[in-house]
Amino acid sequence: LRLHPPVSAVSRCCTEDVPLRDGRVIPKGVICLMSIYGTHHNPDLWPEPEVFNPLRFSPENSKGRSPSSFIPFSAGPRNCIGQSFAMAEMKVVVALTLSRFVLRRDTARPPPRRKPELILRAEDGLWLLLEPLPGVA
Repeated sequence: LRLHPPVSAVSRCCTEDVPLRDGRVIPKGVICLMSIYGTHHNPDLWPEPEVFNPLRFSPENSKGRSPSSFIPFSAGPRNCIGQSFAMAEMKVVVALTLSRFVLRRDTARPPPRRKPELILRAEDGLWLLLEPLPGVA
């Protein structure tokens, strides 16, 4: 979700003036586009941003990190209403799949390329090979 957030950007209308650290102010009423993809790949927030490292989210590695640095479902009062369901469903599907199969990328097909639309997708799909684990029915 950090490397490939489902939604790459969201827009919001400022309901009040927003002071920035450098002294500039985003005035009330301005519509801002916030790049979730850009935030999740910002090297100031995420060292080696293109590397998959689940330990980034351990309690000790998360200390001092703003909760707004990881926002795969947006944040605040307009975040995704289905966030809890999506996370629960994803965990179940991943756990059941990995308990039965070894997943590998199909190297006979071209590597996936990002296709940023409203929802981030792989341009020609994501081709995987599923190999049954030995002894699993």
